[in-house]
Amino acid sequence: MNRIEEEQTAFEIAVVVTKRNVEEENEDCNCGEVLVDEFTKVGLIVERVQGVADEFIKLAAPLETLGRAAAELKLKKRTHIGMDLQFELEEADAFVRQPDGSLFSWFERFHCYNHLIYGIVNKSKSAVTLKNDGQEFCWEVDENLVQKLKSVDFIKQVFPLHDEMKRKKLLKNWALNWWDITDQPIDEIYSYFGAKIAIYFAFLGMYTRWMFFPAAFAITVQLIDFGSLQLLVLPIFFIGIILWAVMFSQFWKRKNSALLAKWQISYSVGVEPGYKLLCMEWGSLQSPVKALRKWGADKTNEKEVYQRNEWFGHLLRFRNDAIVIMSIIFLQLPFELAYAHLYEVIGSDVMKFGLTAVYLFAIQHFTRIGGKISVKLIEYENNETAEKRADSLVYKVFGLYFMQTYIGVFYHALLHRNFLTLRQVLIQRLLISEVLENLLENSLPYLKYSYKKYGVRKKKRREKGSSTGKIQFSSRVEKEYLKPSYTASIGEELEDGLFDDCLELALQFGMIMMFACAFPLAFAFATLVYNAFCEQHYRN
Repeated sequence: MNRIEEEQTAFEIAVVVTKRNVEEENEDCNCGEVLVDEFTKVGLIVERVQGVADEFIKLAAPLETLGRAAAELKLKKRTHIGMDLQFELEEADAFVRQPDGSLFSWFERFHCYNHLIYGIVNKSKSAVTLKNDGQEFCWEVDENLVQKLKSVDFIKQVFPLHDEMKRKKLLKNWALNWWDITDQPIDEIYSYFGAKIAIYFAFLGMYTRWMFFPAAFAITVQLIDFGSLQLLVLPIFFIGIILWAVMFSQFWKRKNSALLAKWQISYSVGVEPGYKLLCMEWGSLQSPVKALRKWGADKTNEKEVYQRNEWFGHLLRFRNDAIVIMSIIFLQLPFELAYAHLYEVIGSDVMKFGLTAVYLFAIQHFTRIGGKISVKLIEYENNETAEKRADSLVYKVFGLYFMQTYIGVFYHALLHRNFLTLRQVLIQRLLISEVLENLLENSLPYLKYSYKKYGVRKKKRREKGSSTGKIQFSSRVEKEYLKPSYTASIGEELEDGLFDDCLELALQFGMIMMFACAFPLAFAFATLVYNAFCEQHYRN
């Protein structure tokens, strides 16, 4: 336990509250003072920071506080003997640590913070009067304090903070590592961001390294004239690419399994409703004989209910899939074919560029709307487990993006068989569109951040009644608060921001594999794109 107590406590959560404009006569009733006092009572370390427009309450939790919250949550952790047992602070040495030496992962600490912050209730026998800028309101008995202060607009937001020491270390060893962009501190990424993001970047780094071989092969095929052997070179190139893809898939499976085993991560299969009903029925009765008799008597009814729910779920999924497929056929397919046909018949390169710009702008909004509709449809499905719900989302959204990405390429490849136009389309898809998307993804967050800072400065100058004077944002916590959060453009209710990136990787991989012979340089362009892709994500 002495070794555990030496872990450094960092501020990991920030609570944004409104600044006081009126001094209260009784400070004990002030919302901010009450909130800080309650945070201290549950064992949190509190630091108050005055920002330009708001006040920030930074929270840190010692290991003892996190351990007590984990025990109250009945959190299960992996032990050194390979079993998942309920956490007990007194037996902390028996549980497996993270790669960076900490006892809890960020995911576990977040749940503990959430339990501590949102577990503060009024345990007194009477309501407590709270004051804020001359306004009074009551904190009722057994009422949640944070939710109450949110309802009266005193608390604006609760968000996680970066650990500055770990952040600077990752910037030095990862984001600013120019010499080898594919060499990544995966264990540190796992400890800081979690398993899902670490697996994503491990795949991205390995994929980028493996792309150098087909890119060099493609440049050789494109630039060197093999004479009479030219007809044999492309088939050999394509066979080599197929073998490369198979080997890459197998080696990635091995690396993925090795990482999961190293981090001791295992996935449990969700149980079906029928099994849940049976387990609940057996667990709710004390006598095995009574349980057996009751189960035998109700067996037919439970089977009918289970089958009815199962078929109803299948019908809902079939209905939603039919809606998505009909929308693709009657709405998106004519739009894609019209663009491909106009691109074929237009002779001016300037007109083609303008048409492509309009198409890319329109199709982004079209697919985003289709993705959000897919998410809404999934909410009305009877999906028993999170895995089935995620699979349903992938099938629907992938159909929309598949049509957007491939229909124009198939149109030129199969109908017109114009390889010159096909190559131009591939260049646009692999280079121009990716560059535009990367610029958009990098510029929009910065513009939003700048606009928020401008709004705060303008509001502050209006309150002071002066339009001159420079207003500086000195605290990092305020800068983090103003920065926009990174989320998926679709499916953010079900997935995090990686959904878009994984979908884009899958579509681009399919494109370069299917059209490698028509345009070998696709691998070279894809390598450049993914190197820029890696650089962008490391900095974000």
